[in-house]
Amino acid sequence: MAKILVHITHGTESPTRAALGFLVAKSAIDEGHSVSLFLAGDAVPLIRDAVLDNLVGLGTGKLRELYDAIVAGGGKFYLSGMSSKGRGVTEADLSGKPAEFAMPNVLIKLSLDHDRTFTY
Repeated sequence: MAKILVHITHGTESPTRAALGFLVAKSAIDEGHSVSLFLAGDAVPLIRDAVLDNLVGLGTGKLRELYDAIVAGGGKFYLSGMSSKGRGVTEADLSGKPAEFAMPNVLIKLSLDHDRTFTY
């Protein structure tokens, strides 16, 4: 199976697009692929529990349900450290989640290590 990277840059300002990235990641996991997600820009607040619990995309589902399925399927989350700092996302927001802060060089490494990249 393939290694899939989903790069998400849209957040609560575009809930359907944000949730679509999560839906594609979940769908890839359902098909047996290995999935990593890189959240950058306005997407970094998506990792917060309040956002996970309340964001619903039009026709794409509830973010919490998608997130839980991604985690259950072994998905890993990376958050842009610079975007997170600029938007007040902290270690407390990552507590207990398979997520870590990463710099742009990690995004480059991930994109080269994965077979395909999808961007939302």
